[in-house]
Amino acid sequence: MSAEYDIAETLDVKGASCPMPVVKTKGAIDELAEEQVLEVLATDPGSMSDIDGWASGTAGVELVGQEEGDNVYKHYVRKTE
Repeated sequence: MSAEYDIAETLDVKGASCPMPVVKTKGAIDELAEEQVLEVLATDPGSMSDIDGWASGTAGVELVGQEEGDNVYKHYVRKTE
């Protein structure tokens, strides 16, 4: 099952562990235009809560979805401002 988001860019942080998925996600989201969605592919199970927590506490970004697949965690983050 694939999420229905208009993905502007995909960030592959597979193999990276905390805090790198969040650090790289922040860097990538800064490059996007308002309302664009970043897809983040991670293998760190902690990224589910880490990216959720980062998005919740960060102005200008919104976590619009997360999926757990076969050892890959997908996160969809929208830049809101």
